[in-house]
Amino acid sequence: MLVINNVSKKYGKTTALNEISLKLNKGACLGLVGPNGAGKSTLLKIIVHIVQAYEGKIIFTGTSNTDQKRTIGYVPQDICLEENVSAIQNLYFFGRIYQLRGKALQKQAKKVLRYIGLSERQKDKVKTFSGGMKRRLNIGCALMHEPQFIIMDEPTVGIDPQSRHYILDMIKQMKEENRTIIYSSHYIEEVNKICDEVAFIDQGKIIEHDTINSLIEKYAVPAIFFACQNSERLLADLHQLSDHVQPYKNGYKLTTANPMWTMEELLRACREKKLVLKQFELTYPTLEDIFFKLTGTELRA
Repeated sequence: MLVINNVSKKYGKTTALNEISLKLNKGACLGLVGPNGAGKSTLLKIIVHIVQAYEGKIIFTGTSNTDQKRTIGYVPQDICLEENVSAIQNLYFFGRIYQLRGKALQKQAKKVLRYIGLSERQKDKVKTFSGGMKRRLNIGCALMHEPQFIIMDEPTVGIDPQSRHYILDMIKQMKEENRTIIYSSHYIEEVNKICDEVAFIDQGKIIEHDTINSLIEKYAVPAIFFACQNSERLLADLHQLSDHVQPYKNGYKLTTANPMWTMEELLRACREKKLVLKQFELTYPTLEDIFFKLTGTELRA
């Protein structure tokens, strides 16, 4: 459905995107993952034609140029609502942009209100809404023309857990409707829940793109996590057991190609030093671990 071919973008001397290439098939849900400033928003704005000066090509297969705007629903990171009017008036405004009128406009607005769970608040002014409700209405405005390709730029930033859960359920419903989705985020746990594939972006470059299962299998090096009191007494032993020892949460994580032997040796060292383990488990890398391995940077500071 979408082909991105060697797209680059500069703002003055700053390179925001550096030869980005991606392919996205119809019905796929792609997580675009990277830290703030990685180039996610710039890429999405190029796809939806907000940013038009760039190098490279954006190709929508099977869709004419005149139909592209009706094909895409764009949810920007910034909330684009008029707060002094009601929720339904905001939906009417965006519906009219796509030539909806009369009963068709009213019917679609009612449908979207049910979809985003705001039917009971449809006549209330947006300025009375919580942050999570505004985010849901922001998404609703992008759905007024029934787009089959949804682009969402950090749609859950700064909202409460209940609203975050509601939005993720909405996206799961969109997937069931076979809509194509790009979901930009630096919340890796969200991407794990809703996306089929992920593209890691850092410093304007795509550094990896594959299905989530394939990425985890590709980079699946087991690790041992443990926590105990006075764990610093084990540091010398840990560095003998593994070349990759790092503080993690309230303990340490050791990467190892031989987890069973390493666990036995670690338990032996604990017994010798009379240390009581609080946590001891075998773990496999998360997407966030993989991103750190590839870039050396955290997704969130």
